[in-house]
Amino acid sequence: MLLHDVADRLNTVADHLPLPDQIRPDPALSEILDDEVRHLARLLGFLAGESAFRHRAAARSPARPTTTVRRTTLALARAAEPTGLALAALSAAVHHLGHLADLTHQAPGPARDRAITTEHQRLEARLGDSRIYLARAAKHLRAAADTRTPPAATSMPSPPSAAPAPSRSRSR
Repeated sequence: MLLHDVADRLNTVADHLPLPDQIRPDPALSEILDDEVRHLARLLGFLAGESAFRHRAAARSPARPTTTVRRTTLALARAAEPTGLALAALSAAVHHLGHLADLTHQAPGPARDRAITTEHQRLEARLGDSRIYLARAAKHLRAAADTRTPPAATSMPSPPSAAPAPSRSRSR
C-alpha cells in the first residue's frame, strides 16, 4: 500500500501541472508551480528519509530483512532519482516562467517575439519533462508493489489494511 500511495501522490503532482495549451505567463501559473514544487520537494524528502530509515533499520536488526522489505526499500530509493529530476525540471520551468514574464515588459519587436516563443517552448518542455519523470517514478513504485511476494503463512499478521499517509513515522 505504501508504494501505491506514494505513486498516487506523484501522479497527483503531475496531474496538477498545466498542459501545453494551458500555459500562460500569468500569476496563476506561478502559483501552480509554487504549490507543486513544494509538494514534490516533500515527496522527495519522504522518499529519501523513508529509504534511509529502512536501510538503517535493516542494518541494525539482528534478523535478515525480508524480500518484501528489501524490495520496498529499493523501490523507494529508485523512485528518488526520477522524482529529483522532476523537481529539477520544475525548477527550470520556474526560471523560464520568470524570464517569460520579464520579456512581456520589454519593448515590442521581432527579437522580443522570438525570445517569448523560445521561452514558452522551453517552459512547455520542462513541464513535459517533469510529467515524464513523475510517471517514471510512479511506474517504478507500482511495479515494485505489484511484484512483491505474498507473506508466508507462518509470518507475522499483516498490518491493518488502511493505507497510511506518507510520513516520517518510524512505526512501520
